[in-house]
Amino acid sequence: MDILSNLKYAEGSRKKRKRIGRGQGSGYGGTSTRGHKGAKSRSGFKNRYWFEGGQMPLQRRIPKFGFKNINRIEYNILNLGDIQKYIDAGKLSNEINPEILLQKKIIKDKKKPLKILSSGEIKTGINITANSFSKSAQEKIEKSGGVIKIL
Repeated sequence: MDILSNLKYAEGSRKKRKRIGRGQGSGYGGTSTRGHKGAKSRSGFKNRYWFEGGQMPLQRRIPKFGFKNINRIEYNILNLGDIQKYIDAGKLSNEINPEILLQKKIIKDKKKPLKILSSGEIKTGINITANSFSKSAQEKIEKSGGVIKIL
């Protein structure tokens, strides 16, 4: 007959907590299970994931390469084929400039200058104002009877 007052934990299910640094009598005194010497035995040691034990770290062993031009100009890019699609859809007229393109949400960033590239064909003569044009885009626009104005 089991009575609540007679219940006990199963043998081996409960383990005593390891009390570190509580004197030699505890069995965990002295070095407090940290071993002898070295960074890991010291207080305040923090093992950073990139630390390789004093070996020259990977990010310093591998040669650096490449170049980042700090004077690079990033453009809002618009292709002639896309302009023709917008004109065919009635979203754009023959008069095109960055302000109109921003209003129609065709270009997103108003801080970046606008560059027209020549990918695709343009059939209609357009009056277009932009910060720069590729040479082939300039030729295609003028061939179709359009006018270019550079800001």
